[in-house]
This record gives sequence, structure tokens and C-alpha cells, in this order.
Amino acid sequence: MCGIAGRILNAPGNIGHDLVELMAAQEHRGADSTGFAVYGIPRDTGYVVRAMGFDRDRLSSDLEEFRAVLKEHGGDLLEEPTWDNGETAHYSARMVISDPKDMARWTHDADEFCARLEIQSVGRSLEIIKDTGGAHAVADKHGVRDMVGTHGLGHARLATESDVRPNASHPFWARPFPDVAIVHNGQITDYYSWRKRLELKGYRFLTYNDSELIAVWVSDRMKEGLSLEAALTRSIDEIDGVFTYMIARSDTIGWAKDRFAMKPLVVVNQNGEVAAATEEQAVRRIFKEDDVSITNFDGPSMHGIWGVGNRRAAA
Repeated sequence: MCGIAGRILNAPGNIGHDLVELMAAQEHRGADSTGFAVYGIPRDTGYVVRAMGFDRDRLSSDLEEFRAVLKEHGGDLLEEPTWDNGETAHYSARMVISDPKDMARWTHDADEFCARLEIQSVGRSLEIIKDTGGAHAVADKHGVRDMVGTHGLGHARLATESDVRPNASHPFWARPFPDVAIVHNGQITDYYSWRKRLELKGYRFLTYNDSELIAVWVSDRMKEGLSLEAALTRSIDEIDGVFTYMIARSDTIGWAKDRFAMKPLVVVNQNGEVAAATEEQAVRRIFKEDDVSITNFDGPSMHGIWGVGNRRAAA
């Protein structure tokens, strides 16, 4: 079933709080896992890396191994890593790194040689935080409510086609493209054929969640020269299945619905500030006025783009 959400502010603010509200309102759609993609004030240099480890007892050695691979690619840690204080075997680490010489090659080698530490996102501003459990539990564990930024995505997952694991949940990073994340409600029926084609082009997938494929598919089309809008349009015609998805970059959130229009999306857009979700009652947690204008995108083969306002204003 799943629930998705997107939020845009006109200037940096408490985006984490709003995303938690949007997802808490939709927890009944799936509490196997909850995730957030938060876009903070962008860095001029260096990247924020979010990574997930699966053996907390080996956290220190995992980070040392990760740093060694990073240094082989010309990068290094710019700050001391931090991590969550949960009691689960898995953990989430946050690192700020200098620029590797080649993002794709570094990502490939990090995936290949850092067996116990899996990169969840890389970006000048993007941070993906996801875990098992509902919105409040994940927010409490990872401090999501206090995160400042301009826009972001959220997802509540009911697992249907892959494992209930923290790294199989949404949002997904469009590996290896910095600052690109996706949330998706639906099912891609030609997943395996598209995955094989993209793997032959050199892309790597770390789960069997079909949503991970959409993120890479759209980014690959843009790498070939398409605009985001053109890539969204082509996804409707070329990807088979029932879906509504939102894909975020450092300056935009785009969305698309398949030709059958089975997965809902409702939106409030007031002077550039946007709240979008699977259910109306979720966006009403953000825009509480009785006379708020809500748009229900319920038609087939629909897509759109929302721009992000002042990314660097003081919070």
C-alpha cells in the first residue's frame, strides 16, 4: 500500500518536523519502515554521506575500512563521523567527506570492498535517513525533527516485493548520482528487464526493491541529455506498472503517475510552498486552514515539477 510525501519551503526551515508530520499521518499505510530524504543548505565543497552498517560491534573497523577506500580515491573525512545511539544491530553513520576524484568509481569500490557498510546517500545537501518502524520511532532514533532544510521526501513502507530490512526501505539514492532521491508507491512489472539493461550499462543495485530502479532509470535518462520533465514523460510511456513517484534533486521535486492512475497524489501549493502526499489528511497537518486549496492529481499519465526557492538563506 505505502504512503509517500514531499515538502518544499521557500527558505531553509524546520523541514524535518514537517516530513515527520506527513509520514506520521500515513503510518497506517505501512509501518514496516519509514524514511526521509532531507535537503539541507548545500555545501560549496565536500559531500554529506549517509551509510548503514549491519554490525554495531564492528562500527569502528567499518568506518576505518570506509575511510581507507575513500583515501584511495583522493578523498578523506572532513569531520569526525557520527552515528545513531540505537540498540539495534544495524546503525546509521553520517560522514562529511572531501570530493573523490571520480564519484562513480569511488561508489563502486566502496560498495565492493566495504562489505559491512552500505552507502545510503551522497550529496552536497541530501541526507537519506531510513529505518524499520513508524515515523515517530525513526524520527526519535535519528533526530529527524531537528533537521533544517528547504525540501524533502518521506515514505511509509508496507513491504510487498522485497525484504523488511532497513536498507530495503525508501527513499532510495540514485546511485551514483549525488543529490538525487526517490520515493514510490506502486509496483514496476518490468523491473527485471530494466534492471538487466541498466546493469549492462554499469549501474549497481543493492536491493531488489523496484523503487531503486526508478531513481537510476530517470537519472540515466538525464545523463543522456534529457531534461527532468522529458525523463518523467518517458517514464510513463516506457516503464510498465502502476506507480506514483516523486524524485528530488538539489533544486526541484518532480513527480509522475502511470497511465492507469491507480496511486493517488494530493497537493497544496501556496506561493511556492508545497506539501504533497498520498492522502489529503496528511497535507492538512501542514496546511491547516479550512479554505486551503487542495489539488487531487487523479488523472492518468500525469507529471509535474516544483522548483525550490532560496536555498542559502539563513535558517
